[in-house]
Amino acid sequence: MSSPLATDLGVRRLLTAAGQAPSVHNTQPWRFRVVGREAVELLADRDRWLRVSDPRGRSLHVSCGAALFNLRLAVRVAGWLPITRLLPAPDDYPDLLATVRVPRVSPPSPAERDLYASIALRRTNRYPYEDRSVPAEVVDDMRAAAAAEGASLFMTDPADLLDHVAIAEEGLARDRDYRAELAAWTMPKARHDGVPGYVQGPRGAKDPSPTRDFGRHEHTARFEPHPQIAVLTTAGDGPRDWLRAGQALQRVLLTATLHDVSASFLNQPLDLRDILRHTDPRHALGHPQMIMRFGYGPPVPRAPRRPAAELETSYV
Repeated sequence: MSSPLATDLGVRRLLTAAGQAPSVHNTQPWRFRVVGREAVELLADRDRWLRVSDPRGRSLHVSCGAALFNLRLAVRVAGWLPITRLLPAPDDYPDLLATVRVPRVSPPSPAERDLYASIALRRTNRYPYEDRSVPAEVVDDMRAAAAAEGASLFMTDPADLLDHVAIAEEGLARDRDYRAELAAWTMPKARHDGVPGYVQGPRGAKDPSPTRDFGRHEHTARFEPHPQIAVLTTAGDGPRDWLRAGQALQRVLLTATLHDVSASFLNQPLDLRDILRHTDPRHALGHPQMIMRFGYGPPVPRAPRRPAAELETSYV
C-alpha cells in the first residue's frame, strides 16, 4: 500500500478532509506543506487571523487543531499511522503548528471509518432545534471523544450561561473594530470562506437567544425553550492546549454527527475575554476553550470551503 503522500491525488484527499474542519467565522486559517512525501506540516495562515477578536491567537489555534484532527483521521482511513508532533519548532518557526508523519501501514478501525465519513456531513447548525434532549448515552460518547484528545466536555446551566452570552454580545457590539472585523467575514453572498447569509440562521425571537447575532439576520424564529449547552475545557491555556482543544472539538462534533446531533457555537464570552486580554483563573474543570449548543436541528447547507489546491504551500 503506497503512502497517501506518494501521489498528488492522495495529498488532495488529505487536504480536502482537513479543509472541512470548522473554524472561527469560517476563516479557515490554515496551510499545509508536504515534506519529502513523508510528512505534512500544518501552518498558521496569519492573513486569516482575526487580530481584533483573537489577539492571543487562541481561536486560530483551536481552528487549526480541528483541521489537524481531520488530517490525522484521513491518514488513518488511508491505512497509515499518523505520528503527530505539536509546535515542533516554536522559536524558529512559530507558524509551524504541527507535523504529521506517516511512517508505516496501520489499518483503520470501523469507528475511525465512521468518524471519517462524518466529516462531509458535519455542519454548524444555527437554526432552532427540536424541543427534546440529547440522550445521556450520546452526551457520554461526546465526553469520551473530548477526553480521547486530552480535553473535557461538561454540560452547564443554559439560563446562566445564556445571560453571560447576551452580556458579552452587547459588549462586543460596542467595539467598532470588532464590528468591522465581523462584517468582513459575514457577507450576504457566498465565496470560498466566511459566513454567508444562507448559513447564518435566524435571529432569536426573544432574549437571551441561543445563537450568535451576525448583524445580517433577515428573519427571526423561536428557538428551543431549553437549549443544551456544553463547555469544552483544557488543563492549560497556551498554544499546545488550544491545538488539543481544536482536535477534541472536532472529535466531539464528528461523534455528535454520528448520532444525528446538531451543534453551533456561543463563544461570545470567550471572544470578549480575549479582546480585553483577560485571563481566567483556572477553574476546577479547566480553562474554557469552546461553548457549544447541541440538539436536533433541521438540515442546513454547508458553509463554503477553500479549494484543496489553495491550501498547499511551499513555506520554508
